[in-house]
Amino acid sequence: MKEIRNYDKEFADAGSRRYAYDFDYLMHAYMMRTFAPHLVDGSALELGCYKGEFTCLLQQRFNEITVVEASEALINEAKLRVNGEVLFLHSTFEQVELRQGAFDSAFLIHTLEHLDNPVEVLQRIRSWLSPAGRLFVAVPNANAISRQLAVKMGLVDYNAAVTKGEYDHGHRDTYALDTLEYVLRQSGLQIVESGGVFLKPFANFQFDLMINHQIIDEAYLEACFALGKKYPDFCASIYAVCASRA
Repeated sequence: MKEIRNYDKEFADAGSRRYAYDFDYLMHAYMMRTFAPHLVDGSALELGCYKGEFTCLLQQRFNEITVVEASEALINEAKLRVNGEVLFLHSTFEQVELRQGAFDSAFLIHTLEHLDNPVEVLQRIRSWLSPAGRLFVAVPNANAISRQLAVKMGLVDYNAAVTKGEYDHGHRDTYALDTLEYVLRQSGLQIVESGGVFLKPFANFQFDLMINHQIIDEAYLEACFALGKKYPDFCASIYAVCASRA
């Protein structure tokens, strides 16, 4: 029987486990710096907006933005954050109707791992890209150093496991670079570039604590970003920049 998902419930914090940490928002800027050489001017599509933090970053780069989000509650929160005109569509990616070839840059940021049918959705996104358009995908990394440490500590069964807390927050897969690239190829997308963003030795909540207590500073964060380019398999997030094959 097909699972009925409550998208307004999945983002709710549960006990000490939060859906998003300050570290997650910090990562957005590093992702945009990574994507910058490949961004295509024109219309942008954001698939899944959470509370609009990444949408605000997109507004610094694009004048025309369309957002598709399955949670009406999150759309309402995002609308309070954004400035200017952003078109919000309350729909799942499987059901939304968008014009083929309409978007020059599409963003699927920490959202692919939430999808029940990733290949089907990626094929739809591919059809929405303009001929020169690019899809920017980022997901949490199964092989992040912090994740591997959690496995050794017995907190996670194995690197690519989906924990109960992650499942309750809507995760359906945990990707490494090889599995991310595989699902993108299965959808017919051409991978222009892939890699990692930000070497991650600590868990998100640990980064928050150390930043708030000034144990680590901007120089340390920049060093983690620089080392992430050298050691992509150990990064917080892995990414791919994709083109639609003709």
